[in-house]
Amino acid sequence: MRICLMIEGQEDVTWEDWRRLAVAAETGGFDALFRSDHYVSVMEREQRGSLDAWATLCALAPLTERIRLGTLVSPATFRHPSVLAKMAVTADHASGGRIEVGLGAGWHDREHAAYGFPFPPMRERMEVLAEQLEIVHGQWTQSPFAFSGRHYEVAEADHLPKPVQRPHPPLIMGGLAKARSVELAARWADEYNTIFAPPDTCAERRAAVRAACEAAGRDPDTVTFSLMTGMVIGAERADVERRAHEVAEFRGDPPDDAAASLRAEHWIVGTVPEALEQLRTLEAAGVERIMLQHVLHRDLEVLDLIGREIIPALA
Repeated sequence: MRICLMIEGQEDVTWEDWRRLAVAAETGGFDALFRSDHYVSVMEREQRGSLDAWATLCALAPLTERIRLGTLVSPATFRHPSVLAKMAVTADHASGGRIEVGLGAGWHDREHAAYGFPFPPMRERMEVLAEQLEIVHGQWTQSPFAFSGRHYEVAEADHLPKPVQRPHPPLIMGGLAKARSVELAARWADEYNTIFAPPDTCAERRAAVRAACEAAGRDPDTVTFSLMTGMVIGAERADVERRAHEVAEFRGDPPDDAAASLRAEHWIVGTVPEALEQLRTLEAAGVERIMLQHVLHRDLEVLDLIGREIIPALA
């Protein structure tokens, strides 16, 4: 299992925070650093700010050497697909070919209203997502490329330069393995990412992705299955309890039984041996890569702990 770091960038993560996180993640041996793509707090903390996801990745690219960088996930509602494709290519060049692109339909209606982004019903957002996947993929891989759909028209052109990565940067689709999302993943995605799920649910969702690939005539092994979930890990039990309480405070949750509440949400919670047991169970359920959501983004000590004791044990 490959271990990635996932940061909720809309929860007041400053540029200095990003610099420190990128260095800590690269030093610790994390496979990738992902960030959410939101413009307002999803914890309803209006005082928290957010730097733009793609501008952040472009800025981090030359400050890192090995670690992969990506969004989890960029809403199709935020940007025209040609803009997203070009931004990803730019970041791919700046990083020397280390960019991954998570793409989803968008869900947070309040931020769409705050920034003037359209927020159509889910069915239409899925139509937009489908066209965006095809356009982004086509501009990266075809010369020339043109597209005519219900939502977008792209005239025939050579879209240059192409990405550094061949055939293109990995495309990640997020979802709950419902019919439309796994159908799109089987056609376009290199990875399917689901969220906050126990092992049995992960196994079911992975099976749905594999079935969609088989139905589309695609080798299921060409689509990585991954999970994004929260984590509270400590060297000692007291560290776990302390961090769980800090997470509850940061989210505005009741502090009582904080660790138990996070376990109920299917977070990775516990000491290093306990966390390793949970991760190995997820791996046995088919999770090939895990994005550990680090809510306490200024706590770099836990990243060092994961780098020293968890990543090598799962390599």
